[in-house]
Amino acid sequence: MTVKPDWLRVKAPQWERVGNVKEVLRDLALNTVCEEASCPNIGECFQAGTATFLIMGPACTRACPYCDIDFEKKPKPLDPTEPERLAEAVRRMKLNHVVITSVNRDDLPDGGASQFVQCIAAVRNLSPHTTIEVLIPDLCGNWNALEIILQAAPDVLNHNTETVPRLYRRVRPQGNYDRTLELLKRTSFRRASLTCQIAPWTYTKSGIMVGLGETDAEIRQVMQDLRAVDCDILTIGQYLQPSQKHLQVNEFIHPEQFDTWKAFGEELGFLQVVSSPLTRSSYHAEQVRELMKRYPRKSSAE
Repeated sequence: MTVKPDWLRVKAPQWERVGNVKEVLRDLALNTVCEEASCPNIGECFQAGTATFLIMGPACTRACPYCDIDFEKKPKPLDPTEPERLAEAVRRMKLNHVVITSVNRDDLPDGGASQFVQCIAAVRNLSPHTTIEVLIPDLCGNWNALEIILQAAPDVLNHNTETVPRLYRRVRPQGNYDRTLELLKRTSFRRASLTCQIAPWTYTKSGIMVGLGETDAEIRQVMQDLRAVDCDILTIGQYLQPSQKHLQVNEFIHPEQFDTWKAFGEELGFLQVVSSPLTRSSYHAEQVRELMKRYPRKSSAE
């Protein structure tokens, strides 16, 4: 059994602040990926007064062997009140930046795109100055569904690569590496032609987890592939086994290696690279607001 190193220890949070966030979530009957996916940063994020909202869940139609979210082949119908409840939570928590993600809903014709759109609209209605990041599934390659989401003009569209192509069959059996790149390409190639200008104001983001048996060369190739489709923001973090029934950790990567990947990513031209053992897709996601000031783009209203 691989022993967890000291650099992966997490400080205990101040539970008074954590309790306040949990109270809002329970009162409004909302799910968070922080809780459902057993995120190691839950204490820090809840203490800071933020959370990553998980819509259309908590059950997922895929059973990825690395993920702690429950699998359900036929999940419940969508709740039409969810967008308003989520927006109210954002208002109560006074969030400057909100991350909205979802389980995979392969049972829905649009993969849940319409629910994302309604959540974006509801948040903008109650908190117009809050920037919005959506972390979306691959929508089974339904590019019309992707366009529906992009037309709602999220400030950031995130779709995780998760791992290297060689490990997809074992780690992400229902995913497809080329499909992931295509999704990001369709979002990012906003300047290539008029037909690609779906959302010229949206920043693109993706994430990789390491420690599953990939090589340094493979990670660097994925980073190059992401830049080739003009991905703006990259997160790299250590995979941690949620339970004994999930994929085992092959290796705990030393923090110095994460620094090396960060430097390489910056050389490739990513606008932002967040790379550390405890980095997750939405860890410190609010920092994108500073990035948006440094690298401004036209808004949908311009």
